[in-house]
Amino acid sequence: MFALSRRLAALAATLLVAGFLTGGVEAQQPTEEADDDDHALPEAAPAGKPPANLPLQDLSAQMLYDFLLGEIAVQRGSPGLAAQTFLDLAKRTRDPRIARRAVEIANSARLPVLALESARLWHETDPTSAQALQTVTVLLVGAKRVDEVEPYLAKLFATDANAAANGFMQLGRLLATNADPATNLRLVRKLAERYPQLPQAHLALSQAAAAANDEPLALAEVRSAARLRPDWENAALYEAQLLQRRSPAEAAKRLAAFLDKYPDSREVRLSYARMLILDKRYPEARAEFESIVKRFPKDTEALYSVGLLAFQVKEYAVAEANLKRLLELGFRDANSVRYTLGQIAEEQKDWPRAIEWYQAIQRGEQALPARMRTANAIAKQGKLEEARAYLRGISVQNESQRAQLLVAEAVLLREANLHREAFELLGQALVKSPDQPELLYDHALTAEKLDRFDVLESSLKRLIQLKPDHAHAYNALGYSFAERNVRLPEAKQLIEKALEFAPADFFIIDSLGWVLYRMGDLKGAARELRRAWEGRPDGEIGAHLGEVLWALGQHDEARRIWQEALKVSPENESLQKTLKRFKP
Repeated sequence: MFALSRRLAALAATLLVAGFLTGGVEAQQPTEEADDDDHALPEAAPAGKPPANLPLQDLSAQMLYDFLLGEIAVQRGSPGLAAQTFLDLAKRTRDPRIARRAVEIANSARLPVLALESARLWHETDPTSAQALQTVTVLLVGAKRVDEVEPYLAKLFATDANAAANGFMQLGRLLATNADPATNLRLVRKLAERYPQLPQAHLALSQAAAAANDEPLALAEVRSAARLRPDWENAALYEAQLLQRRSPAEAAKRLAAFLDKYPDSREVRLSYARMLILDKRYPEARAEFESIVKRFPKDTEALYSVGLLAFQVKEYAVAEANLKRLLELGFRDANSVRYTLGQIAEEQKDWPRAIEWYQAIQRGEQALPARMRTANAIAKQGKLEEARAYLRGISVQNESQRAQLLVAEAVLLREANLHREAFELLGQALVKSPDQPELLYDHALTAEKLDRFDVLESSLKRLIQLKPDHAHAYNALGYSFAERNVRLPEAKQLIEKALEFAPADFFIIDSLGWVLYRMGDLKGAARELRRAWEGRPDGEIGAHLGEVLWALGQHDEARRIWQEALKVSPENESLQKTLKRFKP
């Protein structure tokens, strides 16, 4: 007993020096684990400032014993006991620092009920603490007790001149964990009623209304925010976001109107340019990005966008100049820029320059694709065996990467019309790895070139067994049936299954249009093929659409589509065969 008393006395001396049990020094800071929610509200008072109304009481033996019992329980892995011990001690002493310590321990131990009880006591014993208010608020929301939050948030918003504005801007993030949008909307409406002239309050109410699917209220409130603060980018951007759901044109018009009044708004101009891209208004989008670059010459996001758009419309000199400028500015994702520069060089058939850009990528997620494109550039110079040797010399980390290299080698062989060699290469690889998805898929595609439809079907069906959500496996099998004009109902089912997994894949939409054509549904085929063509102007899609239009008697339109397809894919095999058959 004497030895234990000495140890407790020594610990007490240490704690007194540290100031935990004295009135002059703040309690220990929260542990990393305790700070585990992102739902920040207005900043609390600085941690080093002690509560102003600490209880005046002597340190008794019982208090010291309970405090040490709690800390020892923490160290021995009994956080529940520790948190309850500190909570009981805080109730007796009415010391907010001890209540806060109970919150920290309960929170880090994922004991929300105990944490909330402790936080309420912390707030009761130190009602001026913004941090205590914030903690109670977050814990109530986490416990799905949002209806109880309003008085605490009201106090928090009143703590200083900026607290309400900052608080409203963070309300959406705080309430995101509560899955009842109607309750959230009631709460935000009550809070916003207190601040009719605060634009942030109207924006928060708009966001809550949108989450509750009340679009009229959402639009009305965001427009109120904009009237109170006409130059506020956030209000313009959020109104455009709401409008885009029903009319992209209205959304773009809203942003354009804002830019007429505030032309230096970078964020709004970026969003406007992105909307123009979605609407495929590429020249206008590029003009907007160039306007940003003119106003902000070191804006890397705008430079990158200008470069990519110029590449897309085949203005290679403009694309290259902007992307090189990015590298000069130390763009954070330099390898993506180098990869795109390599593609630009390939488009111009400057194979040595492409290889230089690809070889500059030494690590990262683009490294392996860059090696495979390097091999392609070598093969394009008539050095097929050298390209194959290059691929085989690449060291890889796993079976999937090895399969990617084998597929890349098979592609080189197919492009050289060596389909038999590609088929044998993939077949030998499958002997070692019979269930490798990449090998199965490419083996099926190669089998089709040799009219080995039995292998195509068995490989794709095996792939579907292994990966039931492999959209392209369903599509490839369905398209193969449609192309050969066999088993058309099954083909349609397979393609529709593929669309369930990849509804925005324009090549799968093309397959659906093609199988509808084979089944005699010309109008349905034209509808789907137009959708595919508008989303992805590609040689094969253009060949299919033109053929369906021709069958519908729309010969001039068919010729126009074929001519446009020739511009984007002059060497497409399917397009060339179609043109020979119809000789437009």
